[in-house]
Amino acid sequence: MLTLEKNARIVFAGDSITDAGRDRTAEPGGWGFGTGYVNQIHCLLSAIYPDYELVTINSGVSGDDIVMMAERWQRDVLDLEPDYVSVLIGVNDVWRHFDQPFWKPKRHGIDVYEQVYEDLIERTLPHGKGMIIVGPFMYEANQQEPMRAMVSRFAECARRLAERHGLPYVDVQSAIDRYLTRQHTCIVSQDRVHPYERGAVLITREWLRAVGFDWEREAIDD
Repeated sequence: MLTLEKNARIVFAGDSITDAGRDRTAEPGGWGFGTGYVNQIHCLLSAIYPDYELVTINSGVSGDDIVMMAERWQRDVLDLEPDYVSVLIGVNDVWRHFDQPFWKPKRHGIDVYEQVYEDLIERTLPHGKGMIIVGPFMYEANQQEPMRAMVSRFAECARRLAERHGLPYVDVQSAIDRYLTRQHTCIVSQDRVHPYERGAVLITREWLRAVGFDWEREAIDD
């Protein structure tokens, strides 16, 4: 059963995976969903649960890490008065350790990630009905590959925070790992981070499972 109440406002916060080229000129809740998982979730919720009239808002910003996202949290999340906030953040926190090795002021560790994430959760929960924590992930099958291994540690941190606060945790990495036993990563992502549309489907399916989406529900119930 869907755990989202009718007429709920859902704000999606995160980095480029959430942003996915969203239209920033669109009114919140309008058509600025981008081409990624947020758009897919919006389409499925509005098509299968038309009577719920759920409002979907994409507040993702390409390039954000947890610190950058926190700096705009009030304006881009809380000021939109969400009932639910879905957060997918962390891969850029890791990536900066690998793609900017000589720009150390831009880098921070998992301790900062956890501290800032904890603060965002504590700031947000009193103002809404709940949050959905999506663990960061990579489209990389080799769990010992250095960047993938670090992403997994950040994902475990996100999982601990979700469990600590009694929030649903969306384990996208496990779904990706299962997929990659059958297909190569190039089928779902060009750079192992940014998904093609079929890669975004893996995120969408796990997110919808976490909120009790009924794939068998008729759009118009008797």
